[in-house]
Amino acid sequence: MSPTLVKTILACGLLLLIVALSQRHALPEPSLLLESLRQEPEQIQVQEPPRSTTVSGVTYRIDPLYTYDLHGLVVSRHDSNTWTDYIHREWNDHLNIVDLCVIWGRNAASGSYRDIDFSSGQFVCYFQTSSQTAFAAFDQAAISNNHLLTDDPRVARQLRSVRVGDQIHFRGYLAEYSHNHRGQPFRRGTSTLRTDTGNGACETVYVNEVEILRRGGGPWRAMIWVASALLALGIVAWFSLPLSRQN
Repeated sequence: MSPTLVKTILACGLLLLIVALSQRHALPEPSLLLESLRQEPEQIQVQEPPRSTTVSGVTYRIDPLYTYDLHGLVVSRHDSNTWTDYIHREWNDHLNIVDLCVIWGRNAASGSYRDIDFSSGQFVCYFQTSSQTAFAAFDQAAISNNHLLTDDPRVARQLRSVRVGDQIHFRGYLAEYSHNHRGQPFRRGTSTLRTDTGNGACETVYVNEVEILRRGGGPWRAMIWVASALLALGIVAWFSLPLSRQN
């Protein structure tokens, strides 16, 4: 393999990797959204006794308030297991696996989300835009930041596999939860309305089931692996060249 060919492979791999990484979380066009995303979340008030569960040595009390069923497009996410998340560690909160900021309904139909920038903090979803048209079309009652709880390892893996741009469906309970681990009391409530807007309403959901209806990112997520393979091939080929030919 000639040095020129090796350099070409390396350059192509690097360029493809940069483009793929920048596009892997691009939100899909409205035409690619499933019809189910146009519906509102469903909730029904329940009268169920509290339940308890222990995760990572902490025993939690969970108080179900409403059943909750949501279809949505993930526009931002936060994994509470990241090293930058100090709040959940301080709270001994191992039940809140991930936060998913989602849109549905009028926002899914209008496509205004394509001109809005979304991001997630440790427990808040932010959105902003320089487009007055997009902001006027955006329904602030059709976005929510969902604090998703589970003590089921299988469900936890599914939740952590969700990425920005995925279309998802989950069901469970809008719930309050609390603990008194080592004499340090903790309690967290939930929004029960979509109209308490302001950086996305915050629903705390104890998740029973979750499914990824359609993956986002188009071909770009797969292209990350292709680019990585090209870079690996180029690096191996480069170091296989005689030193006299590497210049």
